[in-house]
Amino acid sequence: MDFVIRRAAPGEYDDLGEITAAAYLDDGLLAFDESDWYLGELRDVAKRAAAADVLVAVRDGVLLGGVTFVRSGGGPMTDIAGPEEAEIRMLAVSPAARGQGAGEALVRACVERARATEGCLRVVLSTQRSMRTAHRIYTRLGFVRAPERDWNPLPGRDDITLLAYELTL
Repeated sequence: MDFVIRRAAPGEYDDLGEITAAAYLDDGLLAFDESDWYLGELRDVAKRAAAADVLVAVRDGVLLGGVTFVRSGGGPMTDIAGPEEAEIRMLAVSPAARGQGAGEALVRACVERARATEGCLRVVLSTQRSMRTAHRIYTRLGFVRAPERDWNPLPGRDDITLLAYELTL
């Protein structure tokens, strides 16, 4: 691994927001297009960093990607986590850095943080059906599908159902 995983610095927030938004747009992962409300959430790294841990993968000063880690106990960034669960959100790697292990390293860093959190029993996350590369990472790291936790952030849009995964620590 020739990159470093660490907390995002405020000076990196805009770049990470653009990497995250571009990854979701380019991969067709947003419900609509550039006007999708969630795009603003993906770009607002400062908001995420105020409520959770935002981690980045960096190589030679170049930002490769990032992830949001929500510690157990909840908070405004929680989608599906319960009181004794941490949650992984908004994993994204720039297209130029894909296939180099940055995404997996970011997920591993979240799992390590969860293990170091007293009282945290599980890590959970939501993903779209089309995120097959991410599914392989999660499975390789021991996550299992939790279909009873699947959910839809946009009721009435069955094509947007998010798949849930969990890892018992």
